[in-house]
Amino acid sequence: MTTNVETVEAACARLANHGQAITFTAVAEHARISRTTLYRNPQLRAIVDEHRHHSHDPHTLTALAAEIAHLRTGLEALADRTRNHEERLRHLEHRQPRRKAN
Repeated sequence: MTTNVETVEAACARLANHGQAITFTAVAEHARISRTTLYRNPQLRAIVDEHRHHSHDPHTLTALAAEIAHLRTGLEALADRTRNHEERLRHLEHRQPRRKAN
């Protein structure tokens, strides 16, 4: 089973390999995911943005700043997921009865 992340990465790679513009509309069509999902999911949006800006010259200050911004967005999305998982684990640990040692 492929995830949305893998599907979006593959769609961006196909578009780039064929010399096509990487737009949210094109990625949504190739990935068969709605544009809304691409825009609302920070991780998917960061992937598309990264691929969109990857075609520009990476050695300019503007390109480096854009790349840092996209990496920050991806990192923030990952940190949010990690915090969410940690919170869920804490909640589950509190719900489990503690076993007494014999």
